[in-house]
Amino acid sequence: MQGALAHAWTILFLRYTACNTKNAPCGHTAAALYCVYIQYHAMAACDSLGRLATEFTTETLMPVDTHAEHRAEQPAATLPAPGERFNLGAKTIALVVRQNTDGIAEPVKSIVDFLQVLGHTVVFEAETAAHLNLAFPGVRAMSPAEIGAAADCAIVMGGDGTMLGIARQLAPFDVPLIGINQGRLGFMTDIPLERMLPVLAQILGGRFKAERRTLLEGSVLRDGESIHVGMAVNDVVVSRGGGAGMAELRVEVDGHFMYNQRSDGLIISTPTGSTAYSLSAGGPLLHPTLGGIVLVPIAPHALSNRPIVLPDSSQIVVEIVRGRDISVNFDMQTFASLVQQDRILIRRSPHTITFLHPEGWSYYNTLREKLHWNEYPSGEGKLS
Repeated sequence: MQGALAHAWTILFLRYTACNTKNAPCGHTAAALYCVYIQYHAMAACDSLGRLATEFTTETLMPVDTHAEHRAEQPAATLPAPGERFNLGAKTIALVVRQNTDGIAEPVKSIVDFLQVLGHTVVFEAETAAHLNLAFPGVRAMSPAEIGAAADCAIVMGGDGTMLGIARQLAPFDVPLIGINQGRLGFMTDIPLERMLPVLAQILGGRFKAERRTLLEGSVLRDGESIHVGMAVNDVVVSRGGGAGMAELRVEVDGHFMYNQRSDGLIISTPTGSTAYSLSAGGPLLHPTLGGIVLVPIAPHALSNRPIVLPDSSQIVVEIVRGRDISVNFDMQTFASLVQQDRILIRRSPHTITFLHPEGWSYYNTLREKLHWNEYPSGEGKLS
């Protein structure tokens, strides 16, 4: 930082000297351009100092599990502020596109051309490249692991389902995600298709709001052995089969018995997932920055089985006591079949994901728009 400060002062001194030298007055065209050039770089240097100061003061300490039985597995770690590692120069940008989407070729081409003109390197996620079947000079296909190692950010064109799928795969690599809504609801893919290019220009130029989201990880244990491991951005759901009766589940939290419940299942949700299946089952909305995990029974036999919010340091165990055709799913995208006495161990993942939103983005605006809070029975009190 001291080097940057010295550089800034040197530039300002050179500008002052050039503008006050008799042989090179500022009225002369070349000298004037020289002054503008020097002033531009001085402002850039000062702006870099401001960003450095912000970076040094906005580091956040993520909540850490303090329970002795798994304290060593989730050690305390100071993470950079969301978006801090985002490179403001030329970038390698991955493009992930929802499959089987009519009319998607033209928007994809416009984004690729736009990014390449700005000097960025564009790569396709492998499945995107396979189903698009379009030839773009200089655009390579990469696996999610390769994207994680090489990309500065990923642009996701699709709905929330597309975002969920790639977010889980890129979470270990801390690649920032930008969502362009090509789906229906779009809680996470929040940039409208018709405004994507000017908004992308702003975000890639450093004008964005970064937001970190927590994930859950789960392991299915059978006779003490792990038979399935999964990660969830939204939720982990234990549920009965379509033609089966109620499931009986035993729930423990941090080694303490909570309850036995008979129900159609149980949703274990992140704050991000609180606007998804959890909300449909009567769960509460949680702001994404809250450190919580929501347990929401699905159609419980006892009406006193209500949703509960736990600290996100909690370790949750769901045991299958009785039931047929029971399964567990992670974000409704990966599944495992369960039998009696299977145990599902669920806790906060050590990985997080970072969303880059347009400047001025607000979670409350998203709720108001997506949940239709802006609709009123009369004109009184309507927002202009």
